[in-house]
Amino acid sequence: MFVTGASGFLGQHLVPASEVGEWELLAPTSRTLDICDEARVRDEITTWKPNVVVHLAYRKGDRRNIVDGSAAVARAAAAAGARLIHLSTDVVFGGRPQPYTETDPLDPIIDYGRDKADAEAEVLRHHPQAVVLRPSLLYGTDRLGWCQIDVQRALTGHTTMQFFTDELRCPVHAADIAAAICVLADRPDITGPLHVAGPQPISRADFARRIADHLRLDATGMLTASLAETGLVRPGVVLLDSARANSLGLQFRSIDQSFAR
Repeated sequence: MFVTGASGFLGQHLVPASEVGEWELLAPTSRTLDICDEARVRDEITTWKPNVVVHLAYRKGDRRNIVDGSAAVARAAAAAGARLIHLSTDVVFGGRPQPYTETDPLDPIIDYGRDKADAEAEVLRHHPQAVVLRPSLLYGTDRLGWCQIDVQRALTGHTTMQFFTDELRCPVHAADIAAAICVLADRPDITGPLHVAGPQPISRADFARRIADHLRLDATGMLTASLAETGLVRPGVVLLDSARANSLGLQFRSIDQSFAR
């Protein structure tokens, strides 16, 4: 299993999951492998000839890294005859009251969503048999995801971040995504987009309160707001329907299960 971005939050969960699945992990760092260096990416992947390539690496705000880098990885994986698992995001959608399925058209409204949507298109153009995972907010229990670090920093006086009451997502435990990747690595029959989100829709404000409680932080002074009040252009209600993933035996724990004491 050749993994880009293995040192990131999800990658740190994939390392132990791959050991359970008895995968030999090849995990070059961003210092040793620039995914935008297509010749180097192709050389690395075609030399190692892995069974599966898992593309987790991205640099937010860097369109070339997200789009061109993903295309380079997809072309190299195809040339090596490797299975490709590509990580996307739920914000390829712009938000609506009804949950999104894999067949819904993409309608991103922020730059990151547009970059990831274009990356999906490039990946599937160059590697049509790839599976494209769309998770919601990633969080952890032993390790903290960025959404949890944001709460921690806000409640310890390091930022004045506001948490939105009308921005709803389906947070998913990173360990469950890592386990799903290991299952899908052995399922070349599963291709195309696949929604992998938690079963518990929750607002960013309420999720922040749950995180605070889990971290034993006082949330009394937490700053909340609504998107309508701020006028910010952000996806509001983005709920992913993960029925297809569930039908494959992939299960994602709820926030209640994750944070139970």
